[in-house]
Parts: sequence; C-alpha cells; structure tokens
Amino acid sequence: MSAGGTTAVERVRAAYVRLAAADRPEVWITLRAQADAEADAAAVDARVAAGEDLPLAGRTLAVKNNIDVAGMPTTAACPDFAFVPAADAPAVARLRAAGCVVLGATNLDQFATGLVGTRSPYGAVRDVRRPGYVSGGSSSGSAVAVALGVADLALGTDTAGSGRVPASFQGVVGLKPTRGLVPTLGVVPACRELDCVSVFAADVALARTALTVLAGPAAGDPTSRAWPASTPLGAPAAPRVGVPDEALLATLDAPVRAAVATAVGLLEAAGAAVVPVDAGPVVEAGALLYGGAFVAQRYAAFGAWADAHPGSVDPTVLRIVQAARDVPAHAYVADTERLDALRPAAAALFAGLDALLLPTVPEQPTIADVAADPIGANARLGRFTNGCNLLDLAAIAVPVHEEPDGAQVGVTLFGPAFTDHVLADVAALLTGGPSSGPAASQAVAGVPAQPVVLFGAHMSGLPLNPALTALGARLVGPCTTAPVYRLHDLGGAPRRPGAVRVADGGGAVDGELWLLPPAAFGPLLASIPPGLGLGAVELADGSRPVGFLCEAEAAAGAPDVTAYGGWRAYLDSLATPSPHSATPETAVHG
Repeated sequence: MSAGGTTAVERVRAAYVRLAAADRPEVWITLRAQADAEADAAAVDARVAAGEDLPLAGRTLAVKNNIDVAGMPTTAACPDFAFVPAADAPAVARLRAAGCVVLGATNLDQFATGLVGTRSPYGAVRDVRRPGYVSGGSSSGSAVAVALGVADLALGTDTAGSGRVPASFQGVVGLKPTRGLVPTLGVVPACRELDCVSVFAADVALARTALTVLAGPAAGDPTSRAWPASTPLGAPAAPRVGVPDEALLATLDAPVRAAVATAVGLLEAAGAAVVPVDAGPVVEAGALLYGGAFVAQRYAAFGAWADAHPGSVDPTVLRIVQAARDVPAHAYVADTERLDALRPAAAALFAGLDALLLPTVPEQPTIADVAADPIGANARLGRFTNGCNLLDLAAIAVPVHEEPDGAQVGVTLFGPAFTDHVLADVAALLTGGPSSGPAASQAVAGVPAQPVVLFGAHMSGLPLNPALTALGARLVGPCTTAPVYRLHDLGGAPRRPGAVRVADGGGAVDGELWLLPPAAFGPLLASIPPGLGLGAVELADGSRPVGFLCEAEAAAGAPDVTAYGGWRAYLDSLATPSPHSATPETAVHG
C-alpha cells in the first residue's frame, strides 16, 4: 500500500478528480494524460507488492517547469525557450525512485524571475482562496497545486524566496534546503551560485521525508554538497529561537505582527526559549541581491538568450535582466566585499540561537497592485527572504495565522547551512504536527549518523539530555539489552548508572537508542567521568550498536539496581518509595 493506506493508482485517480474540480488551468503548463500517470502509479504499486520500501509510495508530484522531466517540455514559462529533455533532473529522478508519480509541470514567473506569480504568458496564477490576489512566485503553480490538494508534493526553486513566498500565501510548508544540498542539474539557472531546489508540502513531516530523498551530491554538479559529519540531526529539547525585536515589529502591518505573535506563543507553549534579536544582518544582506550587483548573475544565466529574443520575454523580466547586463565588474566586487562584512555579524546572530524566526512576507498584493507597480510590489515581497542564500542559510516557511478574509500569513525559520533538520523540528512546534515520519532513522536518511545506546542521565527527560541534544542527537526510541548486563548506581551529581557486561547472572536493561552526528562523539566522550566509556552493546534483537558501558572496577561496591529493569524505573522508585518495596540491594540479592 502507498501513503494513507490506498494504492498509488487510487491516489492518482483522486488527484485528477480534485484537479478537475478546482478548474485552475493557469496552475499548469503541461499536464500529463491521466492514463500515463496511472501507468506510473501501477508500476509503483507493483514495486511495493514486490517488497520494495518506498518512502514516498504513491505520492503525487508537481514539478516547476524550469526543472527537467523526461519527455516533457521545459519552458521556464517562455514558449520560445522550450526544449524537451531526455532525462529527469536528479531531483525528479530521486523522488520518482522513492515512489512519487509526476502529474505535470507547473507555471512560474518566467525564468524564475519574480516573487509574484504573474509574469507568465501562461497566465497569472491566482491565490487559492482570494483569486484577486497574487499566489506568490516564482514557484506559483507548484505552491497552488499543493494548496488545492491536487499534488502531495511539489518541486520549486528558491533563489530569492521563490519557495517560501508562495508557501506563505497559500498556507503550505515551503522547505528551502541548504544551498547545494539538492542537486541543481537539470534546472534552468536563474542565479547559478544561489539557486536551490525547494519542496512544497502540506506538512513538515512530508517535506522533511522528501528532503531525505532529494539530498546528496550528483555527479557533474559542481554546486553539490554533502551532509558533513557535524550535521545536527534534530533540535534541542528546548530550542532557542530568535524573534524580531520591537524596532522591526513596528515596521510590520497588523496581520504580520499577529502572525509573529502567534508563532511566539506557540513556541513558548512548546517550551522553546524565545529571544528578541536584531535581525539586521539578514535583512541587509537581502538588499544586496537585487538592489546591488548580484543581479548580474541573472544576466549570466539567461541574459544573452533574452537579448537575442527580446520579443519572447516578459517585459518586466526583460527589464530586469537587461539592466543586469550593464553592472560593472567593480560593483560586483564591491558588493561581494559588503556581503563578506555582513557574514560575521550574521554568524554572531546565529551563534546563540537554534533558529531565527522572521515574517515570510510583509504584505500580499493584489494582481492589480502588481500590474500597476511590477518592480516595486515584487521588491517589497523579498524583504525577509532575499538574504537567505547569500548568507548560506537553510530555511523553512510555515503557515501560522489566517485573517478573517482567508488571507494566509506565515513565518520562516532560518539557520546556518546544514541545520535543515533542526529547523524542521522547530517548525513542527509551530504547525502542531510531527516533524518527521514514524522512525527517526528515516527522518535523517543520508545524513552521517552513529547509533548510540544510552542507559542513564543522558536519556530523554533526564538531567544530561539537553547536553546531548545540543550536540545534534536525535531519539530513535526505546531499546532493551540482551540479558547479559548488571546496572549499578554510581551516584554523583547528577546521579549516573553504570552498565557492566557479565559472564553469568546478567539481566536485561532498558535504555534508549539515539542517533549522534559522528563529529559529536569527541565532545560527548570528553564530558563523561572516568570509569565510563563507549563499547559495543548487545541488544535483545541481536544488534550491537555503540553504547555507554562501565568498567567493572568503577562499579565495585556501587548498589546493583538491575532488578528494576532500567535506570528510569529505578529513579521512579526513589522518587515514590513504597514502605513495602525492597531496597536496591535486597531486590537483587534477596
């Protein structure tokens, strides 16, 4: 079975029913024949029936039409530019391999130049709830396809906010990965150095699962990056989240302030520490993208083609790209130096935070507003999004507030490169759903991670757990050892246990299995007292992951508490002693 207990064929049929009911033709540039999509879905069902583990089995997929889908014209919303690729872009191929079924190619701001969704000869893509308003761009069709419930997932691109602005307006999740984490081969470039493939989904968990499938280098892609060994696998138990200070809040309209206030309340209720900060470095960096010389990357991407075919290009897009042609090299160098000067300030801002929360957009214009002021209206939408890729940040946009007229207002969480999983965990505190699939190991697939068994104070909810999660660790779940260990109370502050493997008379001990970034092992080992160390732990299922073990000499004379079955049960007995309960010593020795 695919997602939701239905077959892939059933999910595809339901998607086409919703598509017909929605009657939004401007969302699509190319829509596949239903019979072709059903044939792909039937192949997915056959793979599942044969025993393949497909994390996205039967999920319907829409693809922004600047990303190659084999056999389908790639237009970048410019008919005269169109070509038919022989192969899928790696991003599309990876999702298909994981069980997705492509429905079609979606509309966009031409050459991915815009944040409004109106710069297309295929029509302006309208807001799903308020058709007089823009949908947001440039990944307009992809966001609306998800908001309509036609596509479970959609691919977009995000250079300046194109994966986050439409997510905010359409009330869906927009995940912009760390730059280079998802290959950009097979993507028509907008700004080659800054382009990212992004993901739209109805919830954080599905977006995150898609990221685990998408991430990883691709041969021939010089911008590809792999997860480093220091990649944090999740957020701390009580994350520190920076939020706009009063100076920035005072510049926002009431609905946007309401969204920030809602987000702050949700974070505080979930136990996060909320810290007002000056987000100036992120906002200032964004002003350089199109207000400075970096726009020259647009000309390098497709400017020569636009010069040769001016009648084929949207007038606003042509105006932007031809202005970029005249940017002098010295101005580009100067803006690079200005950006370099902002990077230390941005790094200092994030040094004390697990995430930074900002409004995704300051306003939502109408289609008429954009027609009257195409450059200015668009520029205002990128105030909080433009700096993200220049500063090499990861981001995820989530909906948090709805106005009485249906307007959706969202916020975006930012973090340094490769904090994608941290941001997903914090985003889940805002949306109220799970941050990942049923297994934590699945949630970080492809990320360097070492399983480690914990028996004591580092377990969830116990005193040293914050130190563990601060290293980027992620809980997989409970586990139990084979019956070959004795557990001792070593005392100390905080109180710690010691698990000793014995040849005879051992018992099974409950613990927790965690995943730890490989680079975190050194700091973790340095924090533990003498007598404790890491070694292979035999679990009841026969596996032997690394875990905390104790030297027999260090446990000599310490109370044996094996009979309680685990450290947590032992601590519970100390907290609520029964007058008839046995002491640890009598429980073990009779």
